[in-house]
Amino acid sequence: MDTDLIIRGKRIRPAELRQIESVITEHWLQGRVAISKELCRLWDWRQENGQLKGQVCRILLRNLESKGLITLPPAKTGIANHPHRRYYVPPSKPPEVDDTPLEVNTVGDLAPVRLAMVRRTADEGLWNYLVHQYHYEGFRIIVGSHLKYIAWTGDRPIACLSWSSSVFRIGARDLFIGWNPAARSGNIRHVVNNSRFLILPWVRVKNLASHLLGRSSRVIGKDWEEFYGYPPYLLETFVDQGRFAGTCYKAANWTLVGETAGYAKKDNRFHEHGRKKDVLVLPLVRDFRKRLQYVHDGGGVQ
Repeated sequence: MDTDLIIRGKRIRPAELRQIESVITEHWLQGRVAISKELCRLWDWRQENGQLKGQVCRILLRNLESKGLITLPPAKTGIANHPHRRYYVPPSKPPEVDDTPLEVNTVGDLAPVRLAMVRRTADEGLWNYLVHQYHYEGFRIIVGSHLKYIAWTGDRPIACLSWSSSVFRIGARDLFIGWNPAARSGNIRHVVNNSRFLILPWVRVKNLASHLLGRSSRVIGKDWEEFYGYPPYLLETFVDQGRFAGTCYKAANWTLVGETAGYAKKDNRFHEHGRKKDVLVLPLVRDFRKRLQYVHDGGGVQ
């Protein structure tokens, strides 16, 4: 390898590549998960909450393998953990969900609405199933930091939301923030994306969507910091122009700042698909620009 590589924020030099090859040899029989965990321990590569960055490390390893720099053992499931395959396999016995029509005039006519964070709880499987079954984009595993929420009325789920690590480069959002590449690289973790929002199809309640967005935006800052150890300063989302007008976001005080370029990354290249999306944002703190633009003189980011 003639030059260093930076993959998922990790610099891979010849020394790191030799270390990776050594760990692969030592843990070949244990498989990819064991290899990634050992590398994370050696590099002390952790999330803010102390968890090992196992999934991110496996993406790094697959990237190195695609470049012909390493060879990984076969995936134990027989299917590689590839970004374009659907990870979720529905349970043989789906959860029982009350899908009788729920139609009322206003949110106030519902039984009290409860918004519960379900990441790493017994209800996370229900969230996965509902999004897989009823969201138009389905459910793929969420790589990186993320939280999932289910909205309930009584004992009935009525909606699902998720918040995830932000996309690194979005022109309209970056122009709105006004940060330079160094600030973006250091502060991108403080921008959180509303990656899924689903009102279950048998639920018809006026203003429910904007109500839930408002409630979720008021708790995500505290929940995210408690779970990951650092706060978000700005929320973002991308709304498919061909399907939605983004009305509920605008009603919840989100701001339209532009649109995506209509490209997607596949096999480490960007391909034009033509499906542009509106980019909407919601600041969580008044001085979000100052915080997101800030870079220490020494190169570190606040």
